[in-house]
Amino acid sequence: MKLIYDDDQTNPATVPGIYAKLLDVDKVDLIIGPYGTNLQAPAMPIAMQRKKVIIGLLGTAVNSTFNYPNYFSMAPNGPEPKHSYTKGFVDLAARQNPKPQTVAIVAADAEFAVNVSEGARENVKIAGLTVVYDRRYPSTTTDLVPVVRAIAETSPDLVIVCSYPPDSVGMVRAVNEVGFKPKMIGGAMVGLQSTAIKARLGPLLNGWTNFDLWLPVPKMQLAGVDELMEKYQLRAAAEGVDALGYYMAPWSYAQLQVLQQAIVATESLDDARLGDYIRANTFKTVLGDVRFGSNGELAQSRVLQVQFRNVKTNDLAQFKDISTQVVVAPTEYESGKLIYPYEKAN
Repeated sequence: MKLIYDDDQTNPATVPGIYAKLLDVDKVDLIIGPYGTNLQAPAMPIAMQRKKVIIGLLGTAVNSTFNYPNYFSMAPNGPEPKHSYTKGFVDLAARQNPKPQTVAIVAADAEFAVNVSEGARENVKIAGLTVVYDRRYPSTTTDLVPVVRAIAETSPDLVIVCSYPPDSVGMVRAVNEVGFKPKMIGGAMVGLQSTAIKARLGPLLNGWTNFDLWLPVPKMQLAGVDELMEKYQLRAAAEGVDALGYYMAPWSYAQLQVLQQAIVATESLDDARLGDYIRANTFKTVLGDVRFGSNGELAQSRVLQVQFRNVKTNDLAQFKDISTQVVVAPTEYESGKLIYPYEKAN
């Protein structure tokens, strides 16, 4: 099978044209979804119009407005995708003694952040916490110091941040610049999973607790994943991609494993037949068995909460030492206990 791809430049406006070219000019038989919520959403109308199976990579609640039966989400969000990114964070906080009482929710004004902030509000409500700050900022904001100062004035015990990479970096820097020390901070920040961003921020990350999707901790060493990561890391430097690949490589490989197994089982490239098969079956992947449930989401959530600690320099190699990133939730993948409050691990 030949793989044809185009660079979307992380720009949603390019996505419809790319898929039109792939289907009308390149005449591809099958498509797969791009990375992330903000880029998958503009791909959906053309996939629906052409009745194509589309397996998206690491999107959140993309299908909640489309309800397209042949959309599948290769992401560990589970049946409640908007809630999954902050559920572990809030559950961990609620178990602390004394239990925190107040929370701030801050989100970029972009599709992913808006989606997960909705879930955060529900999680906080269930936990019986009081929201003292709940605002968005423009996703193009580069100076987040004023935002952090406004949050700090409300003295929240917890801060849930819903952000994309540029503002995730800005938020970590701003919190450290202001000297703001809530009892727990993080939650749903895209970007802190990137090896390059980890190295750029270095010790500023200590104490932050944030979602991740896979790390090479003992309880996540599933069949085939070590071999995949070894091959990936040998090629990563030459290809100019993330040096460690923990965040995206296993899930993108599993994305294509699902498609490959469906093609082999049905002996077909027909999208209707492939969609029927994917909806009805379990797939063997480097991340274990996966099965899709309602709206194409995975039937079970596997979103992690990971706390940074003992980060001493900006050296990239220290992030290969998994002791700097401790899985603190859920318990079935746990590699250590949460250090609370944030200041003790900072």
